[in-house]
Amino acid sequence: MHYYSTNKKAPAVSLQEAVVKGLAPDKGLYMPERIQQLPADFYGKMADLSLADIAKTVAEAFFGGDIPKERLDEIVTDTLSFDIPLKKIEEGIYVLELFHGPTFAFKDVGARFMARMLSHFVKEEGQQDVKVLVATSGDTGSAVANGFLGVEGIQVFVLYPSGKVSDIQEAQFTTLGQNIVALEIEGTFDDCQALVKSAFMDSSLNSQLNLTSANSINVARFLPQSFYYFHAYAQLVRQAAAGEVVFSVPSGNLGNLTAGLFAKRMGLPMKRFIAANNRNDVFREYLQTGNYSPRASVQTVANAMDVGAPSNFDRILDLYDHSHESITKDIAAYRYSDEEIKQTIREVNLKAGYLLDPHGACAYMALKEGLRPGETGIFLATAHPAKFKETVEACIGSSLQIPNGLAAFMQHEKQTYPLENDYNLFKKALINLS
Repeated sequence: MHYYSTNKKAPAVSLQEAVVKGLAPDKGLYMPERIQQLPADFYGKMADLSLADIAKTVAEAFFGGDIPKERLDEIVTDTLSFDIPLKKIEEGIYVLELFHGPTFAFKDVGARFMARMLSHFVKEEGQQDVKVLVATSGDTGSAVANGFLGVEGIQVFVLYPSGKVSDIQEAQFTTLGQNIVALEIEGTFDDCQALVKSAFMDSSLNSQLNLTSANSINVARFLPQSFYYFHAYAQLVRQAAAGEVVFSVPSGNLGNLTAGLFAKRMGLPMKRFIAANNRNDVFREYLQTGNYSPRASVQTVANAMDVGAPSNFDRILDLYDHSHESITKDIAAYRYSDEEIKQTIREVNLKAGYLLDPHGACAYMALKEGLRPGETGIFLATAHPAKFKETVEACIGSSLQIPNGLAAFMQHEKQTYPLENDYNLFKKALINLS
């Protein structure tokens, strides 16, 4: 399959080039030239299939023409070495727990898949010097760093905003060493993302270094996130839950939501989406007004959603042919303050005995507010509550046990390279550290 740019000013490319380059030469995001409908019999038997078997079918629809089936199945199986359970919270409302992977966040799925796919292409080409750039507001950095840790021929540079990620999140990508380099930027996530995009547009830098991106701008990062929408629906069928299905998604860079929209286009029998926003709500404003006005992000307790210029907005526009009316038929959105998020963590823990992280709390509130009669809701819990220990403990008034896998990251020494938000300094750092 070929991949085209959302800006329509660059030639279509192969999957390999789309994955290795990350961003199109015209600054657009790559999109598959077609979205394959999955057969009706697949949906009929999906409830009897494992997560890996469901994902193999979905991956074949996206990537089957470019990677041998046996190798693609290996990538899927190796990626999904953990469970993604669906649990009932209350009548008509379920949570999909996406935090059972190695770094306790949903991005383990996309990051691990991309690491394995990129490694496959690097080996095919005999390359030994690929540089992966990733900007993070929290969980992306840890998932990508751990997904690529020790992969031969690939060096990862993680850019993150100084003082704006939790201590545990920071430890997950600043203590690894080996082929992982952490760059601590004085600025916001949007500044980090802008530096990464500027690097890809720098022809002299690209001629010197073989750059690719591991943010959700990369097709190999965001498309695999569609796997768990299918898996969630299959589990709902197994639990004999009735009603038209609605997904509530914490919305930052919009990659997770976009992957769900792809699943719907592939025929997943679901009704619509709800985009949950914190105070960084440019997407909600677009849905309400039709005007898209990106702006500097503000810091909140749901830091992975602190994005003021979400990259995947361009993919959503492209998917719906820039029709605001069509987009609003499939997506609603709501916004919540830090205090509302904290209050929800407290109340759900007391009433339902379930512990939410700040992002899941935001998605839960949006689902409660937006669910209509006759609908069944699934909200995505995108990170383990222990990754936000101080915030969650303050909400519930008691101590929170950190899983052993998370605690292990805190035992090692932080290694970072502090940088001002200046592209020339960033470029020099990349060259010197490569």
